[in-house]
Amino acid sequence: MTPSGVTVRLPRFDAAGRATGTEVRELHAPGPWTKPVGTISSRLAFAAAHVVPQVGAENVPGAPAVVDWDATLAYRHRIWEHGLGVADAMDTAQRGMGLDWAATQELVRRSSAEAASVGARIACGAGTDQLDPASVEPGEAGLAAVTDAYREQVRVVQEAGAQVIVMASRALAKVARSPEDYARVYDAVLAEADRPVVLHWLGTMFDPALAGYWGSDDVESATRTFLDLITAHQDTVDGVKVSLLDAQHEVGLRRALAALDGSPVRLYTGDDFNYPELIAGDGQGHSDALLGIFAAIYPAASTALQAFDAGAAGDPDGAARGHAILASTEKLGRHIFAAPTYYYKTGVAFLSWLNGFQPGFQLVGGLQSGRSLAHLVELARLADGCGMLLDPALAARRLDALLVTNGVTA
Repeated sequence: MTPSGVTVRLPRFDAAGRATGTEVRELHAPGPWTKPVGTISSRLAFAAAHVVPQVGAENVPGAPAVVDWDATLAYRHRIWEHGLGVADAMDTAQRGMGLDWAATQELVRRSSAEAASVGARIACGAGTDQLDPASVEPGEAGLAAVTDAYREQVRVVQEAGAQVIVMASRALAKVARSPEDYARVYDAVLAEADRPVVLHWLGTMFDPALAGYWGSDDVESATRTFLDLITAHQDTVDGVKVSLLDAQHEVGLRRALAALDGSPVRLYTGDDFNYPELIAGDGQGHSDALLGIFAAIYPAASTALQAFDAGAAGDPDGAARGHAILASTEKLGRHIFAAPTYYYKTGVAFLSWLNGFQPGFQLVGGLQSGRSLAHLVELARLADGCGMLLDPALAARRLDALLVTNGVTA
C-alpha cells in the first residue's frame, strides 16, 4: 500500500487497559477504490447503514432518537454512488437499541424518497418494535398483537416504495411456543406483501432476546422450520438474510435453497465474519450480501464486486481479485463485530467519524460508549491496514482529539 505522509501516535494498551507504549505510525493512503460505471450484476449487495445523531441533542440512553437527517442521508448517497443498495431501518440503524418507531418511520420515508430520486435500490426492515415485548404473553392475544404490529410496519415500508425485509421479532420470540406459531404469524405477514420480501434470521450474538427463534434452540430444527416457511411462500420470498456467523450452515442452506423447485430464492449473507469466502462462493454457487460491515467498507466492497463482475465477463483474474479485496478487510470486520457483537454499531459510527462523514463520534441512545478506547484504537490500525482511512490527515487529527479527550497523551 502507498504511504500517505501523515503520521499519528497511537498508544498500546495492556490487558488491564493501561497505556504501556506508543506506536508512531505513518498512515496509508486510501486503497485503490473505484466507483462502478454501470450496474453491478454478478452479486446483489446491500449495505445496512447506520443513523447519525444530531450532535447537540439529547441522544442519551432511554431518550427518543434525534437524527441528523442531512448527514444520515448523505451517507446513504455515498453507498448508492458505489453501486450498492441500502438496507435501512435494520439492526445497524439501532432498531431496538436507540432508534424508536417514530424515528424509524421517518427514516424509512426519507431514505426511500432519496433512493427514488436517484433510481437506487433500497430495502427496509419491518419488525414489531413499536410493541413492548413485556406487554404481550403467549397465546392467541399475543400472537395477534405481534401479527398486527408486523402488518403496520409492512404497510409503512411498502407505502414508502421500499422492498420489505421481515425482521426477526423479540415479541414473537416471547409469545411463540412452537414452530406452528411462527408459521401462523409469518403466513399472515407475507400475505400483506405487494412484492417479494427478504426474510431475516438474526442470531443471538446480535440480539440475545431472539433465542429459540423458529421454535427451537437447535439450529438444524430451526432451519427445517425456516425452509418449510420459504417453500410455502416461495413466490413471495426474494431471498433470506442469515446472520448466524456460521459459514458452514450458510453454505448448506444456500444449497438447499438452490435445490428448491420454482422461483429462485437468494441467500443474502449476513455473516460479517466470513463474508469474503461466502460472497466469492464455490463451484456450486455464491451468496449475495446484506451486511452491516458493508456500511463501513463500501468503497472496498464495491471495488471487489466490480472485480467479480469482470470475472463473470471473462477476466480470468477477476474473481480472485474480488476475493482478495474482501479478504483484506476481514480482520477489520471481525474486530468491529467482535463479542459482544451487538455493539458493532459503535465501530461503524467510529469509522464514519474518522472519515469525516459525521460531525461527532456519537450514536443515538448514547451507544458510542459500547466499545473501549483500546478497541477503537485497534480499529483505527486495522482500518488503516486495509486502506479504509479515506482522508488520512483528517483521521489523524480526529484520533489525536479522541486520545486527548480520553486522557491518553501518546
